[in-house]
This record gives sequence, structure tokens and C-alpha cells, in this order.
Amino acid sequence: MNHDDSYPDTYIRGILNTVKTIAMVGASINVVRPSYFAFKYLLEHGFRIIPVNPGHAGKELLGQRIYAQLSEIPDSIDMVDIFRASEYALGIVQEALTLNPRPQVIWMQLGIRNDAAAALAEANGIKVVMNRCPKIEYGRLSSEIAWMGVNTRTISAKKAVRSGGFQRLSLERSSAPGGLTSASERSQRGDGNA
Repeated sequence: MNHDDSYPDTYIRGILNTVKTIAMVGASINVVRPSYFAFKYLLEHGFRIIPVNPGHAGKELLGQRIYAQLSEIPDSIDMVDIFRASEYALGIVQEALTLNPRPQVIWMQLGIRNDAAAALAEANGIKVVMNRCPKIEYGRLSSEIAWMGVNTRTISAKKAVRSGGFQRLSLERSSAPGGLTSASERSQRGDGNA
């Protein structure tokens, strides 16, 4: 894939709709750090987030046990979210490749870009996103950040569903330019699961 900082919405949406368990490498217990905000947001939006930070291993972050490294996590991981400087990304990808099963996605946060790490992951069948934040992308594609006056290029007249005190939003919407997504196709067929 061409990682020119312009990913198709369908690519990002596809990732966020399929991953369930995310290992966040560099998650911080400091409530003013961006990794804390992203961790909390994704956790509140239904993802299982596993914090990885050797400096805080054995502690908990929002009720989730912190691990020192990816290989210590006893469960399978769908995505590795890298919140470390670019120079550490290659080592993290190398460690991710030792996992069985391997993660489906390597996601490098805003400002993090490592072409060698991306090439290695992709050569091993793993999708890669660089210089993006899944929190921001989820908010943009679900139109959540549009509530704050941001043009998300996502159009939907469908009301979001409330769940557990948080507004649950759908990533499966039409984006301009674009076409129907699986949710809008289901609603046109009359399926009740849209």
C-alpha cells in the first residue's frame, strides 16, 4: 500500500470494523497524555484495549492489566497500536511477528512513520496505517466529531443509538466520495441489524 498519509475511508473503516482487541504499546497512566485519551476513548467505544508499557507492567490502566511487552499478553491481538517514537516501530513489528496468531493490523499513531516497519509488516500479510490516530479516525468516520463542527465527509440521517450512557455510533455509513456501505445496504434491504 502507498502510505502517503492519505488512506481511503474504506480501508480505515474496514480495519476499525473488524478489529476487536487492540494492544496499545506505549499506553500511559498519566491522564494528560494523548495515549491515555486514546486508550480511554477506544475502551469506551467497545474495543478491548490491552496496555503495553514496561515502566508500568503489573499495574492497571482503567481496569486493564498493563503488560511489559506484546509477547506477555495471553490472548490473541487483532491490532497493535504504536504510541512510541518512530525509531521503535521496527522492533515492535518484529515482536508482533513472533506472536501466534499474528495481529491483522499495525497502526502507528500521529507523527509516527517507519517505512521499514511498514514494509516488514506488509511482507508478512499485516495491514499498516501510519501517522493516524484510531480515536480520531473512529470519531471522524462515525460522524461523532462532526458534532464539534468538523467536516467529516460522512453523511447519514440515521440517529445514533444510546448504549450504556455513551452515544454508540456506526462506522458503516456513506462517505463522500463513496457509495453504500454494508449498513446502508442492509437498511435498504429492510434487515433490522443496520
